[in-house]
Amino acid sequence: MIVTRFAPSPTGFLHLGHAYAAFMAFEAARAAAGMFLLRIEDIDLTRARPQFERAIFEDLRWLGLDWQEPVRRQSEHFADYAAALQQLEAMGLLYPCFCTRKNIAEEIARAGLAPTAADLSPEGPLYPGTCRSLPAEIRARRMEAEAYALRLDVGKASERLTRDLVFEECGRGPNGEHGLQRARPELLGDVVLARKELPTSYHLAVVVDDALQGVTLVTRGEDLFPATHIQRLLQGLLGLPTPAYAHHRLIVDAAGRKFSKRDHAATLASLRESGTAPEAVRAMVGL
Repeated sequence: MIVTRFAPSPTGFLHLGHAYAAFMAFEAARAAAGMFLLRIEDIDLTRARPQFERAIFEDLRWLGLDWQEPVRRQSEHFADYAAALQQLEAMGLLYPCFCTRKNIAEEIARAGLAPTAADLSPEGPLYPGTCRSLPAEIRARRMEAEAYALRLDVGKASERLTRDLVFEECGRGPNGEHGLQRARPELLGDVVLARKELPTSYHLAVVVDDALQGVTLVTRGEDLFPATHIQRLLQGLLGLPTPAYAHHRLIVDAAGRKFSKRDHAATLASLRESGTAPEAVRAMVGL
């Protein structure tokens, strides 16, 4: 059975881009007589707000969408992510990183590696591995006294897997391709999986959530295609099932820019308040 999900963060009001993503996930499930799930990705407790979560439910109901209960809230499942981290730690694949963004930029420049377009990962300049080889005693001492991020040693992690990692792209990749894709986690480098004060990051949480919720088809914007590479690696390391992926086009404004939660005129809440019909929203996003 096809199981899809829509997973917004309650850090602002939903906009037209969210509406399109929700429609795509909902319709994919409905066409296959499957299940459509709603997940609230609220691991960023400093920015998540109850009023934004309430608006998510109101917006989706206004659009005529319904979902399978219960709704999963990431903030209620930190233990699941901590367990996954412990698995990776037991494999020796994590290391603490004490670098700030400024430190990373300075290290790249000092090494003569000022990033060109070819050097950039989808998330910015590749982390140069400054903290990867710190001795264990120095790591332990600094972890007691300093803020840190836990990074995945992608090179070491990739060596643990004995076969190529692949995933099925049912939508459109960065060059419009679909079908079986080879995962290239090295494109993102040693990504952050958790921080001292937070037991997970987007990459780890989404992999654990999709597996626990039985998601079989991930529909999302094509800007998240690069994330699939590292998430496929995590699935392989943790022994989790791999869903199919269907990346879709982004909804952009008249200037070709992706909508953001700061674009008040494009929020679903403002459209509701102005009397816009849900059917008009479908037309606005090209459905």
